[in-house]
Amino acid sequence: MIQILGKTNIDFLGKRYIAFGLSCIMIILGIFAIFQIHAGRANLGVDFAGGLSLQIRFSQPVTLAEVRAVVDKTGVKDADIQELPAERKILIKLKKQQEGAQEAIEKALKEILPGKEPVIESITEIGPKIGERTKRDALLAIAAATVGILLYIAIRFRFHFSIGATVATFHDVMAVLGIFYILNKEINLIFISALLTIAGYSLTDTVVVFDRIRENLGKVAKGTMTLEALMNKSINEVLSRTIVTSLTTFLSAVALFFFGGEVLHDFALAMMIGIVIGTYSSIFVASPVVLLLGKHSLLKR
Repeated sequence: MIQILGKTNIDFLGKRYIAFGLSCIMIILGIFAIFQIHAGRANLGVDFAGGLSLQIRFSQPVTLAEVRAVVDKTGVKDADIQELPAERKILIKLKKQQEGAQEAIEKALKEILPGKEPVIESITEIGPKIGERTKRDALLAIAAATVGILLYIAIRFRFHFSIGATVATFHDVMAVLGIFYILNKEINLIFISALLTIAGYSLTDTVVVFDRIRENLGKVAKGTMTLEALMNKSINEVLSRTIVTSLTTFLSAVALFFFGGEVLHDFALAMMIGIVIGTYSSIFVASPVVLLLGKHSLLKR
């Protein structure tokens, strides 16, 4: 990849105002999605909206495809089905507003898969209070991760860098959340896991850029180069590494999207979107924020 790209000299920071405008739109969209989620007007999963969780045991091995085909025939929508193959069990989560769904599924399983001898072992009702607590805990997890990032970057680099990394991470989380809301994808705990994974990936990519900026800050004599030029030079120097890392991770997410099964489908989609946005933010969000905050101080000795 280094040989393909060669030595680049792209003025990334010269386009920062265009990038800021695009990023503001994505952040506003994400904030709007949060208000919609809080008001219950988003496609919330059982973990957040409340509902029923059915744990079903089979006498013989059964596949997710078989169970989903049965559930689809009942007309029940948006059922979250998970497999426990070692125990020959299936976990089906149903949204509470679907009246009669439990009885319909139980009847259909016994009629269509009689040889598997399906037995409902447990029925757990997830009430609205639990859903509210789960939403609160999810937000706290994201906030704690953001604070951790702020402290880590502040200790390893300088405070200006920690602000840049935190803004970039917040930007990535808001952007993916907003896109999922627009696509009407289900917001559940698996998606929250994807957001935290994206935050970690974004931080890793940003740290690589910041590390090169810090190295170059130590090499450049005072007054010989502007901070903007130094940052552009640093981003161009790690561009090949950034593309290789992002492309490799993206291809892994694509494989997971197509071959990982339905349970991991939305997780992989969130990762694919997050990798693209995370790569963009490490170049066009994190570094410009540091430039804005440290323009008159970082090059001082």
